[in-house]
Amino acid sequence: MNMPNRTCIMRLSRYRNAIIRLKALNFVRVFSDNLADAASVTAAQVRKDFSIFGIAGHRRGGYQVDDLLSKLSKILGKDQIQEIILVGVGNIGKALLHYPGFEKSGIRIVVGFDIDPTKHIADTNIPILPLEKMHDYILTNNIKLGIIAVPDYAAQQVLEMMKSAGIKGVLNFAPICLRESADCVINNVNLVTELENIIYFIKAGDNARSK
Repeated sequence: MNMPNRTCIMRLSRYRNAIIRLKALNFVRVFSDNLADAASVTAAQVRKDFSIFGIAGHRRGGYQVDDLLSKLSKILGKDQIQEIILVGVGNIGKALLHYPGFEKSGIRIVVGFDIDPTKHIADTNIPILPLEKMHDYILTNNIKLGIIAVPDYAAQQVLEMMKSAGIKGVLNFAPICLRESADCVINNVNLVTELENIIYFIKAGDNARSK
């Protein structure tokens, strides 16, 4: 089997979301054309992505919705609750802690960690604990996923602490690009950079139209 890249996995997420919407509309079967429109790709790309994971449809009958949804959910880890820790309970961290969309997607932030004692709350739905307790918590609860939402100067140290305790995947919101390694997958999300990209293309479009 060919190893899928991140772009392929992102497309699988879009296909799955499209299938959920189509199922809500009482679709029993879907075709690659339906999913291609939802992910802004070609039908051939949909079939190619599915073939990587051994998912086959029928030329005339398409894909059975429930079966396809089950297979994609298993591939994407949506068939079980994924528990995540969060480090850094500032503005972004607090927003992530209270984001309701995670639970709907089978993702649960189970605990937050911070160095600020005024933020520590142990007796609550999602406890906020001192950072020095993170290592033991990860080991005890077999946590594999983490979110970093600390200032840039602290991000690398936090990452190393996570990795030493057994974290295998990190979503990084700190404004610095952390490099992944063979033992840890990292996805960097820089909100400022994303907004700068949008601003640039808006300005470029306006300049092109004004000429």
